[in-house]
Amino acid sequence: MTTNDVSTVIAGFGQKYLWWKPPGGQPHPDDRVIAQTMNLGTYDDILLLEQAVGKARLVEVMLHAEPGWISDRSWEFWRGRLSFATGAAIPDKAPRRSFHAAAP
Repeated sequence: MTTNDVSTVIAGFGQKYLWWKPPGGQPHPDDRVIAQTMNLGTYDDILLLEQAVGKARLVEVMLHAEPGWISDRSWEFWRGRLSFATGAAIPDKAPRRSFHAAAP
């Protein structure tokens, strides 16, 4: 796939899976669109995403995901799928917000 094709695929997923407007009126970052597609995408969309961006990029998105981007269920699916396919070390749990103040 060419860079233009990848951009088109990501833009299409952005329209499908990100229904809110981003702050500041700028487009959603590609990593956010990819993470949302990983979290909510159909199996056909997952296959297209893997083909378009590659498994290494999906691992990078997981490693840099912000809390709340990927559910525990989707994280487990992708961790198993990508760890097996790439040999990458992906944390057992998705990043989560902490509402507890740090102890001094």
